[in-house]
Amino acid sequence: MSQFVDECQLNVRAGDGGAGCVSFRREGPEAMGGPNGGDGGNGGNIWLVADHNQSSLLAFRDHPHRRATNGVHGKGKDLHGRRGKSLEISVPMGTVAFDLYSGELLAELVNHGDRWLAVAGGRGGRGNAKFLSNRRRAPNFAEQGEHGEERWLKLELRLMADVALVGFPNVGKSTLISVISAAKPKIANYPFTTLEPNLGVVSLDDDTDFVVADIPGLIEGASEGKGLGHQFLRHVERARVLCIMVDLASLDGVSPQEQERILLHELGEYQPDLLDRPRVVVGTKADAVQAEELEAIGWEGGIISAVTGQGVPDVVGQMASLVHEVRQAVEYEEGVVVLRPEVTGAAVERVDDGEFRLLGRDVERVVALNDVTTPEALAYIDFQLARLGVPKMLTKAGAKEGDVIWIGEFSFDYEPDQ
Repeated sequence: MSQFVDECQLNVRAGDGGAGCVSFRREGPEAMGGPNGGDGGNGGNIWLVADHNQSSLLAFRDHPHRRATNGVHGKGKDLHGRRGKSLEISVPMGTVAFDLYSGELLAELVNHGDRWLAVAGGRGGRGNAKFLSNRRRAPNFAEQGEHGEERWLKLELRLMADVALVGFPNVGKSTLISVISAAKPKIANYPFTTLEPNLGVVSLDDDTDFVVADIPGLIEGASEGKGLGHQFLRHVERARVLCIMVDLASLDGVSPQEQERILLHELGEYQPDLLDRPRVVVGTKADAVQAEELEAIGWEGGIISAVTGQGVPDVVGQMASLVHEVRQAVEYEEGVVVLRPEVTGAAVERVDDGEFRLLGRDVERVVALNDVTTPEALAYIDFQLARLGVPKMLTKAGAKEGDVIWIGEFSFDYEPDQ
């Protein structure tokens, strides 16, 4: 049974930050000493890392959840909690990460060692020692740990091949790749034998080798998602060179020229720049066609027979030449990581009549990290919100006394400054 998996879902959850500690010195003559509560440790991050030793997303199919460890709570005597251990998840080169729900492209890990921060660990809370000031000589509150980020990802694997074999089902792609490489794909005389891509390494000499991908058979309408069109077509995206294969025996009554036209049309509809890639066009199954039949259909392109070996060395040589040219022009492909700066500060959004929501990482952290159960901590929250200019923002947004103000999952009744 084949174990190639080229699409999966992955749930990643970073570690929570540890809580800060409320503690006071109680040593010897200092029975009522100052605050010495330590900070909590930050939660662990989760990274996706491209690894050339990985060839499939199989590891995530049955086990889609990954967790980083939490930070440890702070302790007295200014002892800080240990940081949570970050987790590095190895994925194959060519892995593309999308947000599962929005479909937004998040990262494209092309080369070995490319890495992307999938979710960030929560910040550890500060202990009460950090809140000592001239105004607060004995702070009896500390920050809570921040929750780590969590998200669902959709991972896709786009094969890293030099040459993609493109053709209708049963055109002979699997047979060719088995002849020119050590790959052993399943081969049978019926459509859609190949339901997943096969990779083979073609070695001509010590200095010349390249990777060929046997792309599962396309059908007309594949670019519109018919059959398994999009699943197959995305594997063509990274190929440097295309080998368009057509059946000289007029597959299902469709001439080789019409097969070529349909295949190029589907490639262009899916991604127009695929038509700009260097390509070889070759007719297959030459052993099943007589010379007079070839002349009758007017085929003037290259011909091969993977069974007898006719024309195969010539086609492999053309592939190698085109791959060499492309490699000279483009040394490597850049990975893509989409960076979106955090929204800092604060912003006001009207939710409903009499309800407003405060947005922004800074303002959300004021509530998420602080203890809302003690008067002193609530006073500190008010101080922080005022420092961010929240009262002025609410007034400008039209908030009135008694309106409900939401910050994350926390809400309070608005009381304007007198």
